Amino acid sequence: MLNAALRAVRPVAVRSARRSTPSTAFRALSTTTPRFSGPAPPSLFGEGAKSGEIPSDEQQATGLERFQLLGEMEGVDAFDLEPLDSSRVGTLENPVKVFSLDTSRIVGCTGSPAESHELHWFTVKKEKNRRCPECGSVYALDFQGVEHHDAHH
Repeated sequence: MLNAALRAVRPVAVRSARRSTPSTAFRALSTTTPRFSGPAPPSLFGEGAKSGEIPSDEQQATGLERFQLLGEMEGVDAFDLEPLDSSRVGTLENPVKVFSLDTSRIVGCTGSPAESHELHWFTVKKEKNRRCPECGSVYALDFQGVEHHDAHH
């Protein structure tokens, strides 16, 4: 299939290469976006250090690490690391709510009161509550994300 596509484009590319002016045929094969397509999203890449200097964490952090670092600089906790409410056992009528921006989240239960049994990990999904196999506590996902956000996968 790739060979057929290349065969279809090859005559146009050869003709365009002979011309001194660029052709629009190459634009269709380009993988870069035009600069006039709107503002760029905020970058999660640091600017790096100048030549001969050792970069700081702020300069070299990328991705989620940079997101967390920028949040700490602004005084915002980027990731919720607080434990869930373990003062009570969740029931089907009143489950323990688990905040999530995704349609599923991995939860660890240590029982109620805390540390009353070994740690059990399980996945809580938006569609269905989960019960801890050891203590019977029920957990429900408190979904706060964008619906169908992962539809492009």
